[in-house]
Amino acid sequence: QWVPIRSLAQGHRRRILDHLLALPPTDRYLRFGHAASDEQIGRYVESIDFEQDEVFGIFNRSLRLIALGHLAFGRPAQVPQRPAMVEFGVSVLPRSRGRGFGTRLFEHAMVRARNRHTDTFFIHALSENAAMLKIARHAGATVERDGADACAWLSLPPDTLASQAEQVLERRAGEFDYQFKRQARRLRGWAGIVGDIRRQMRRSTGMHAIRREE
Repeated sequence: QWVPIRSLAQGHRRRILDHLLALPPTDRYLRFGHAASDEQIGRYVESIDFEQDEVFGIFNRSLRLIALGHLAFGRPAQVPQRPAMVEFGVSVLPRSRGRGFGTRLFEHAMVRARNRHTDTFFIHALSENAAMLKIARHAGATVERDGADACAWLSLPPDTLASQAEQVLERRAGEFDYQFKRQARRLRGWAGIVGDIRRQMRRSTGMHAIRREE
């Protein structure tokens, strides 16, 4: 299922932090490879380099960040005897699972990596992170397990005019979707205010009517 994905910037650090802090302990463990505390997650969010990396997510109608992807570029070699590769991390809130958001973010990330002339897509995950490894295998990644850890890498084809156009269209669609939801939320807020005013007016009218009868 196609879902709009919005690129994130420094102004979204708070939303990213809220998303990651909302992950239950088991999900934090799978996402970071250890039982990350609130303070550790805060340091991770502050360390994100938005000029170097690619960060993107999926928002619900209330503009809550329900799924997050992070492409980390320019890192040292993750596997001995192999060149440095772009590294991908993903998280989806429990209530939003089962809708293909993880796969959607993975596919989006591959296009972004291709368009930045990256030839290898890398994932480091715990062996027990079955959902992430399943997504990687489905995309054709090679997965190797080493005890509690697993590494997956996927060779990417060169970028093309089509992949560049796809990125531009997805960026525009994600931005349009976000702005549409923001306006819809504002309208719902105004509708709630108008509803409250009307209810207060009805109560006031009813009280005046009772007083006249008295």
